[in-house]
Amino acid sequence: MSSLTSAVIVVFVLGYALIAMESLTKVNKAAIALLMFVFCWTLYMLDPVPFAQLMHPGFKGTGDQVVSFVNALITEHLGDTATTLFFLMGAMTIVEIVDQNGGFNWVKNVMHSKTKRGLLWKIAFMTFFLSAILDNLTTSIVMIMILRKLVHDRKDRIVYASLVIIAANSGGAFSPIGDVTTIMLWNKGVITALGVISEIFIPSVISLLIPALIMQTQLKGELTTTESSSYDKRDGEVLEFTGLERKIIFAVGVGGLMFVPVFKSITHLPPFVGILLVLGVLWTVTEVFYRRLHRYHKDMTFQKRVSNLLSRIDMSTILFFLGILMAVACLEEIGVLTSMGGALNTIFNKNHYLVTGIIGILSSIVDNVPLVAGCMGMYPVTPTGDMAIDGIFWQLLAYCAGVGGSILIIGSAAGVVVMGLEKITFGWYMKRVSWIAFVGYLAGILSYFIIRTYIMQTA
Repeated sequence: MSSLTSAVIVVFVLGYALIAMESLTKVNKAAIALLMFVFCWTLYMLDPVPFAQLMHPGFKGTGDQVVSFVNALITEHLGDTATTLFFLMGAMTIVEIVDQNGGFNWVKNVMHSKTKRGLLWKIAFMTFFLSAILDNLTTSIVMIMILRKLVHDRKDRIVYASLVIIAANSGGAFSPIGDVTTIMLWNKGVITALGVISEIFIPSVISLLIPALIMQTQLKGELTTTESSSYDKRDGEVLEFTGLERKIIFAVGVGGLMFVPVFKSITHLPPFVGILLVLGVLWTVTEVFYRRLHRYHKDMTFQKRVSNLLSRIDMSTILFFLGILMAVACLEEIGVLTSMGGALNTIFNKNHYLVTGIIGILSSIVDNVPLVAGCMGMYPVTPTGDMAIDGIFWQLLAYCAGVGGSILIIGSAAGVVVMGLEKITFGWYMKRVSWIAFVGYLAGILSYFIIRTYIMQTA
């Protein structure tokens, strides 16, 4: 391992530690993530030729060609990162529009429960199945908005929010469109929609049920009238739209989010394009409604118009995502992730349960997208056996990369966005929730082992 490789790893680990200690240092995690990104790539640029030749064997440039190659490389990774960021910004804006204009009011009534534990189970299962239909990121945003209308006490709300992360990642793992990693594996052709749904569904359910059973012990008693109303001042405002208009906004917003996977399958365009389509349609619909209102209230200032709501996007979360993903991209380009995967295969003697299990744990530390991408590049698809299409390795990889992200709050897109929306600290989550998510994660792997080893073989 070269000194530059070691230096990049040290910068990443140090930055990761500072992010974990955000509650102690009082330095925003986005600032640290951006510094990680810049420092890692600056170190890479000190001597990029060995790294370029390692990861891109055909490269033979010198001088200005090297600079151009690295700039193109960073731009390529930035493009991949931007698709995630635009998806996130679009989804957050859509949910904010629906929420600000009263679209979630009727959902709040459906989710209403007298007891705290009753609400927990409603939140858990709605998040689980919505995540499979939409995706874990969008579902998390929607559920946090609903939670804000149902639970006033912050101590209880962050428990619910933590369960949303677990449920969203578990629900996304068994669906070919529920998580970016399952989408990657599905598009690659190593898993089929029917195969991953039929065999990963039960492990995914178990990885949710066990944490929910444990976490319900932290919630006792009934939701008071104060709690089940809303702590959000917006609910006390006079809603400009009629009941029908609010339902139309909800249908266009949430229905549009559900349409995004369909749009992708039809057009083969990246998911963020579908999100921007939905945002454009929803924006147009609300502008038509506000035009009607303007006829009768010409002097009224409509603060909930989309042009005003855009300023409410949490840019610190967006920049945090940018920094983390670009820093991980640097780790990928120096060959660390590929070497890590190969070492795991050697150490555990190709035991796919152990290899994918460790990969799942690693996905809670670094982004699961390059990990899964690295695995697809390292391991060939075989006609038969564990490495065949819908084989044990690929299905476990889909489960572990998705569910493993719940172990740490920054291990998944759902965790990052909930962390930003509810201001949950890394330390609190690691102390109170990580072990619970880990128990559910292991239980799901065990259930898959039992199903594959005993039930399917005797059937």
